[in-house]
Amino acid sequence: MSDSTSKAGDYVVVARRYRPRGFDELVGQDHVGRALKNAIETNRVGHAYLFTGARGVGKTSTARIFAKALNDPTGPTANPDNASDVAQAIDSGEDVDVIEIDGASNRGIDEIRSLRANVGVRPSRSRYKIYIIDEVHMLTGAAFNALLKTLEEPPEHVKFIFCTTDPEKLPITVLSRCQRFDFAPVEVTKIVGRLREIITAEGAAADDVALELIARRAAGSMRDSQSLLEQVLSFSDGKLTADQVHTMLGTADDVRLHALATAMANRDAAESMKQLDEAVDAGVDAGRLAEQLLGYFRDLMAVTVGCDETLMRHTSASLHGELKALGDTWGLQTVLAVVGLIDQTLVRIRLSVYSRVLMEATLIQICNLPDLQNIVNLAAAARTATDSGEKKKLAPRPPQSRPVPEIPHRPTPGTEPQAATPPHPPAAAPTPTPDPVPTSAAPQTSAANNAPATGPPAVSAAGASANTANGAASANGAAAAAPDDAAATAQGETAAVAAGDVIPLTESSASQVWAAAINRLEEVRQSLARQIERAEYLGPGKLRLVFPAEAGLTMRRCDAPDNRSAIVDAVSEVMGERVALEYHSAPPKPKPVAVKEAAPKQTRMQRMREIELNPLIKSCVEAFGAEIVRIDRPR
Repeated sequence: MSDSTSKAGDYVVVARRYRPRGFDELVGQDHVGRALKNAIETNRVGHAYLFTGARGVGKTSTARIFAKALNDPTGPTANPDNASDVAQAIDSGEDVDVIEIDGASNRGIDEIRSLRANVGVRPSRSRYKIYIIDEVHMLTGAAFNALLKTLEEPPEHVKFIFCTTDPEKLPITVLSRCQRFDFAPVEVTKIVGRLREIITAEGAAADDVALELIARRAAGSMRDSQSLLEQVLSFSDGKLTADQVHTMLGTADDVRLHALATAMANRDAAESMKQLDEAVDAGVDAGRLAEQLLGYFRDLMAVTVGCDETLMRHTSASLHGELKALGDTWGLQTVLAVVGLIDQTLVRIRLSVYSRVLMEATLIQICNLPDLQNIVNLAAAARTATDSGEKKKLAPRPPQSRPVPEIPHRPTPGTEPQAATPPHPPAAAPTPTPDPVPTSAAPQTSAANNAPATGPPAVSAAGASANTANGAASANGAAAAAPDDAAATAQGETAAVAAGDVIPLTESSASQVWAAAINRLEEVRQSLARQIERAEYLGPGKLRLVFPAEAGLTMRRCDAPDNRSAIVDAVSEVMGERVALEYHSAPPKPKPVAVKEAAPKQTRMQRMREIELNPLIKSCVEAFGAEIVRIDRPR
């Protein structure tokens, strides 16, 4: 018999029997082992360490190996002698200088006070007194506070090693005092290799597929994989197969999962129900099947987006081609929807005893899902067609620089410039000019009285072209209906503004300049500008915009940098020169005071007569034979 089975009741489980005893035996935690070995060799050992990670990844085993390395009889060494008395006592948890504390059951302040009282006592036979506190996040807040000072400045002979699966629950004051090492989940291939070594040492045999199933089921935990291996070994007859693993663990194989997924992809609800029924009859738990399906669709999602077989975590790599074909048929969007549905079902299964009914409802729901990928493709195609068909119409025009035309002649202060209208086309009514003048500077005549303007402003070439087109439209309108003089004047002013004519700023043209500037603003800014009460002339190139007293918010919005710049540009284009704007708030209008008409005062005799005629008073006088002596006004 082996040492582990020499006596009844002396059996040691696989997870403990094959626990790593040196840094070189750690599986999947090479980065931690290398860092601790280098710290020992370079004499950079800290006083407090924090090992974090999921269950069964080697935190406590690493802490024991580190303790053996520090207390080795030959001195701190990265390769401790496991045959020494100190190493054997540490492995068995019986060393007097390496104190292992369970933080879940010794979490109060009294236990930490006892620890602090014993910290000052030197180790009995070893170099260091080492405290290994497992599940340290279970300590209370008061216990952590009691430990802080000792943890920051412990005696030279004391080392702390904390192990936890939930480092987020530790106070930041504790985290900042420790060197933290994060233990990663162990890869499936490394777990399989370690399980193969255990199978060989146990004198058993196992298929690679069976070991891979156990490794995937362990989800990165080496201890869980060893416990599952021991469970399956006790069920088998010395030869471990995949069918035995599925039967013992109550799981479905990859072929069954793929057949169920194919039935759902074919929208065959009846076949899906049949596959589920066969799985349950074979001993597969419905909740466990939901978990396996979630892992299956995770791999299907990864393959659909283009990942290779190395990123498949829950299904066999040999199914990569079939998963790729199924993903292309189903579509990524539908696969994502199925993942969400199964995840919701798992949450509901944990709160219900009818796991099979919930699973069947989920399968039928998946079979009746619409083709989400096709919907997304159609939407993308429609959007592309719309963008290509309306790109020219919807694309914003590039900003055009609008140069401010120079004014060669400014009217004298005493002369008011008249709003000029664009000339009629030469064929309809040619305008005689004494001297040839360029088109851009042709003098304009008033459409109201055919009199030349007193101050002919200079017009740019673009403005003259626009004037010619607008003048033709004005001529056609005049032929259709002859307006009166006032209407013609207004029409001429509007045409001039639209054509981009320059309106010099004077005291009398301030309102006209502002009205023309409003039309040059964007629609949103126009709504703000139209709330301005009036525009006032302050001097050459200066304009004051007066806001109503209650329009303080509008004035602040107009004074914003982007809005103010746009308003200044619009006014400057109308004037033909740069303008300086000033905002002013009008004084509040006085509220009308309602004057109450004073009621005519009654004389004493009138009041006396009114009271005497009161029916109530009259009845009292007659009933009691009384008389009215005095009348008091109500207070």
